[in-house]
Amino acid sequence: MFDRLREDIAVVFERDPAARTSWEVLTCYPGLHALVWHRAVSNRLWRGGARWLARWLSHWGRWLTGIEIHPGATIGRRVFIDHGMGVVIGETAEIGDDCTLYHGVTLGGTSWKAGKRHPTLGRAVVLGAGAKVLGPILVGDGAKVGSNAVVVRDVPAGATAVGIPARILTGDDAVRREAQAARIGFSAYGIGADMNDPMVQAIHSLLDHAAATDERMQKLIEHLQQEGVDCSDAKATADSFDPAQLTRLLD
Repeated sequence: MFDRLREDIAVVFERDPAARTSWEVLTCYPGLHALVWHRAVSNRLWRGGARWLARWLSHWGRWLTGIEIHPGATIGRRVFIDHGMGVVIGETAEIGDDCTLYHGVTLGGTSWKAGKRHPTLGRAVVLGAGAKVLGPILVGDGAKVGSNAVVVRDVPAGATAVGIPARILTGDDAVRREAQAARIGFSAYGIGADMNDPMVQAIHSLLDHAAATDERMQKLIEHLQQEGVDCSDAKATADSFDPAQLTRLLD
């Protein structure tokens, strides 16, 4: 037990630059308190068959820390809950080693049926503040879920999930989209290069490209009309596209 406690304290120093002393971590970190209470008390009682007592004591742990962990949840080693207020971890949730959860994270269910109904997190998963991971899905090793994302399907290992509902971006997708954006060479409307939603970046790059293509088409139509070619049908089709309107919808 004390080996696990020392391990948990070391994890806090690794992942939180605000941590200064072991005494501060022991006395002022509710994420650590909630995990120790879960492992040493409520989960042990749950597995021993004292289900009501386990629930009652986990309820007191929630009152003291602001973190709700069902006593039936399975939590691995070196898990770090940063700040922790509002974190909810359901009964059949499984959290692998070296995971990090920020405040407001929910590992919840989408069904009232008994059985496995909460997520499984692999190793070294990071869930951003406010992320909701719902249902009996798998978040693979090393995956990341962005702040306030709502994840309702599996996330492959090493991928990033962002948005509502969450969209999945793998490492290969990131390389491909960056190469395409560089080839296009346009800036997105009102979106900085450091925007953390890769799908928004990709869509806005495509809109810029479409706008440039539309401009070239208009010039081509004008040259053809000067040569006496009837381009009324092509002009009507080109006029129907309004990239600015689409951009306003996405911004």
